[in-house]
Amino acid sequence: MESKISIFLPTSNLCNLLVLVFFCFAACPSLGRLSFNFYATSCPAAELMVSNTVRAASSNDPTIPGKLLRLLFHDCFVEGCDASVLLQGNGTERSDPANTSLGGFSVIDSAKRVLEIFCPGTVSCADIIALAARDAVAIVKFPILIFILRRKDGRISNSANVRPNIVDTSFTMDEMIKLFNSKGLSLDDLVTLSGAHTIGLAHCSAFSDRFQQDSKGKLRLVDTSLDSTYAKELIRKCPAGGSITSNTVSNDPETSFAFDNQYYGNLLAHKGLFQSDSILLEDGRTRKQVEEFANNEERFFRSWGESFLKLTTIEVKTDNEGEIRQSCSFTN
Repeated sequence: MESKISIFLPTSNLCNLLVLVFFCFAACPSLGRLSFNFYATSCPAAELMVSNTVRAASSNDPTIPGKLLRLLFHDCFVEGCDASVLLQGNGTERSDPANTSLGGFSVIDSAKRVLEIFCPGTVSCADIIALAARDAVAIVKFPILIFILRRKDGRISNSANVRPNIVDTSFTMDEMIKLFNSKGLSLDDLVTLSGAHTIGLAHCSAFSDRFQQDSKGKLRLVDTSLDSTYAKELIRKCPAGGSITSNTVSNDPETSFAFDNQYYGNLLAHKGLFQSDSILLEDGRTRKQVEEFANNEERFFRSWGESFLKLTTIEVKTDNEGEIRQSCSFTN
């Protein structure tokens, strides 16, 4: 199989690209099973079709990039990057309460429909999810995009596998480290990939444990690691008696639609939305990296490129381990 580099990259960053590629071949166990520019012959315009679909959807709904990035995380952490999160039906991952707030499914379905017209039975839903997340980040600023493809779609999707394999916002640092390590991701990857919270929205229920209702029925802050002014703003947007499952707030209160290093600046200002965000600053094992990323966006971007590539190669399926679905919502 021909293996080439498919990139959208400023030429001044070519050296960084080469370093990144060599790093990832050493750090990603599944990388050797995938290929750069895999669809060059079978569907040359595959990446362009996905990119155009993502851009069109994002122009109509600026929350799409955050939804696609979250969808990738929930796919790859459960059963690996195999599009199992897309499968519909009772008892599937998609039906689990932890996944009911996921979005971006219609974008993946739209891209798949176009691809099936021009390249039937060729491009997997798993590759579409990965490409869509990559392009979503590109839309909101991230400058370096290289990619490897060839994932097959999984045939198994079990809701019982969801909760043990995704990060809960109330996790301790040790719990997060254990989960990330089980996916072949390091402590550095944990801090870096948490930067995904620089875009996207969160339901009030995801951080309601940081507040408590007093005797008068009003919310008060009980998590002292949170900035008090920011906490008041969250209470205003998520009032007692309001819907904590439908009301949403931006993950990043400063630059919610830009993929940048502001997330880490927010942490330094004690404005991490989730408990699992704030703990990155509080824990001595991760505080230095938070401070470094807050002060050096280029360093964060370089680290994101490495960690994102590792994320998208978690437990991938190739050859007979999976299939190319005709519809992303159902197995063949």
